[in-house]
Amino acid sequence: MEQQTYMTTEELAERFRYDARDGKVDIVLGLVLFTSAENVKKIMEKLSVLQSKLKLYEDEIVSLRSTRYTLDNIVGVSKGIGIVKLEAEKAVRNELPVLVTGESGTGKELVAQAIHDGCARRLYPFVRVNCAAIPSELFESELFGYEKGSFTGADAKGRTGKFELAHMGTIFLDEIGDLPLALQPKLLRVLELKEFERVGGNKLIRSDFRLIAATNRDLMEMVREGKFRLDLYYRLNVVPISIPPLRDRREDILPLAHHFIEKKKGLLERKLNKIGVSSAAAKALHDYDWPGNSRELLNIVERTLAAMEGETIQTSDLPYYIQKVEEIESGHYEPTTSLKNYLRNAERKAIREALEAHGGNRNSTSDSLGIHRTLLYKKMKALDIAYP
Repeated sequence: MEQQTYMTTEELAERFRYDARDGKVDIVLGLVLFTSAENVKKIMEKLSVLQSKLKLYEDEIVSLRSTRYTLDNIVGVSKGIGIVKLEAEKAVRNELPVLVTGESGTGKELVAQAIHDGCARRLYPFVRVNCAAIPSELFESELFGYEKGSFTGADAKGRTGKFELAHMGTIFLDEIGDLPLALQPKLLRVLELKEFERVGGNKLIRSDFRLIAATNRDLMEMVREGKFRLDLYYRLNVVPISIPPLRDRREDILPLAHHFIEKKKGLLERKLNKIGVSSAAAKALHDYDWPGNSRELLNIVERTLAAMEGETIQTSDLPYYIQKVEEIESGHYEPTTSLKNYLRNAERKAIREALEAHGGNRNSTSDSLGIHRTLLYKKMKALDIAYP
């Protein structure tokens, strides 16, 4: 029978020299003795099980908190998209703030999520904040949270703010250019100090977050116009990533279309192993200007897959305004085109160009076209205009 020897705390204390004058321990030594190889084996087996469980739980956390996009989802062969990928890969390797710029629909959030997914913070939350969607009066409570009873209508339990939720993770400030000027100093302070107080509270809360911001507006032009703070601009624009519009990298249109086709074909009722694109349809897609960029292309792919009958996308499967893009832009009228359809597509082109010129703003678009905003919405619906 094995004999085990144990030492009392008093006996252990005698092993150390203690200086009573200054109350310091000169040396501390801990020692664990195993008297049996069998005991060691059992402990190692338990440790192995615990390590396996830990890995399992870690993978589950990654799955639950993972973003939808990775660097592999940045699709394209153009020089412009190659630079975007390169800058995103660099951003993965550091903790600096990132500012992603580009037109609406170019994939700014995709890049932000890919950066988060590639860095060490991927185990923690990716918190999205649409700055344009938050009313001015609710901005502080939404971002910083509030204590119970802070204001009329507040949750009785209080609420955790977005910056607090983003602790150890990434906070993505989308549409940062639409942030009201009066609120910008408050945001700047949080970004600089990474600390804040909840509305109605007096406890200082610290949050270790990584910042990624995005906008489709020219922030430097807004600075010159006095609509955006220069110090906030410098705080945001440490690692700039600019995504070119799809019309300026037409070699990416077909690779993106095929990527979206593969991604969405599984949603079809009839299962197809491979869906092709005819040369005429490919030319029509290539020649179209895509004012809605990648988001519009995805929309067209989804609609086309839902409507097509064969296994190859033909020109006739595409929306009419894409089929006739050359005819409409040249103003040339083909005898085979009815006057009604010609005028319909000319009107669609005029509305889309106006929307693009005014950054999608419906009020200024309707003013420039000389129609009421309500009529603009009706025409957009009737003409199947899905501008972002």
